[in-house]
This record gives sequence, C-alpha cells and structure tokens, in this order.
Amino acid sequence: MEAAITRYRVLATVVGIMLLLVCFVGMPLRYIWDIPEASAVISPIHGFLYMVYLAISFDLYSKAGWPLKKIGVMVSAGLIPFLAFFIERRIVADAREVLASQQVAQA
Repeated sequence: MEAAITRYRVLATVVGIMLLLVCFVGMPLRYIWDIPEASAVISPIHGFLYMVYLAISFDLYSKAGWPLKKIGVMVSAGLIPFLAFFIERRIVADAREVLASQQVAQA
C-alpha cells in the first residue's frame, strides 16, 4: 500500500499544479489577452493527468477500504484550485494510519 500512497502523492501534486496553471495562466491568457494557445496545451494535459489521478485515487481508496465519501473528497481535489494540496496531506495521513493498523493486525 505504500506504493499506492506514493503514486497518489505524486499525481495529486502534479494535478494540483496543472490545475493552477490552467486557472492562473491558461485561462487569463485565453480570455483576457486573447491568446488561446497556452490553454489549448495546458488544459488537455491537465485533463489526461486528472484521469490518471482518478485511477490512482481509486486504487488507494479500494486498498484502504474507506467509505464512499472519501473518494468524493479525493475526486474534488483535482477540480478546485489549491484544494489538491490540502486534500493530499489529509489523504496520505489517513492512508498511513490504515497502513499502520494493517501492519499491526498482521503482526
């Protein structure tokens, strides 16, 4: 499960950064300065990485055995700017607690 946590951390951070680029670089360039090229590149990359993030999130969610509400929180992290960084810390802390309890149960 540690590998799933690491994958989640990396993808959450990358998706969070890409979302900030979409919102604070791509969208202003497109709609304020009428330069759509940046958004045309950044937005699809964020979309693809967000789909990968969803798969990685579901993997961690299923391994941790969390309630459905938790995956909803994880999904929202890639949709709201800055939220990914806060959610990532909380999810990783919760996942490490689950991992520790699984290791204690095995011992």
